[in-house]
Amino acid sequence: MQVVDHASVTTTGWEQSIQQGIVLFVGVEDSDSLTDIQWAARKIATLRIFVDHEAKQYRSVQDVQGMILSVSQFTLFADIKKGARPSFFQAGEPQHAQKMWKLLNKELEDTYHLPVCEGVFGADMKISLVNHGPMTIYFDTHDIIKS
Repeated sequence: MQVVDHASVTTTGWEQSIQQGIVLFVGVEDSDSLTDIQWAARKIATLRIFVDHEAKQYRSVQDVQGMILSVSQFTLFADIKKGARPSFFQAGEPQHAQKMWKLLNKELEDTYHLPVCEGVFGADMKISLVNHGPMTIYFDTHDIIKS
């Protein structure tokens, strides 16, 4: 996830954009479940990664009334250990990945009342963003939930 001043995603004849908030690049594995979705949504909504008036990171996206731009991105699972071409065998099956991604977006909207703009699942998209900080955080729910 990246903290942004503004961001947009476009594909042929279509565009979504947000102002201050978070861009989520979401990768899904077949083993991801509702437990992973609920944990991730809570962490995304409440993580204090926005600066306050004293330039300290004390505010969440909820606190700043920020927005979410959510983009499904299976390429996060690129395995480049062998050869010159990445393998994506760890990425979830498309039907499962889309379902989990949609559930994450719905959880952020319904439970945490965050406005969520979505990319287009499986589409070739252009993403533009102005990262604030820069602040980029990577997390894997399997690493965190199991520890």
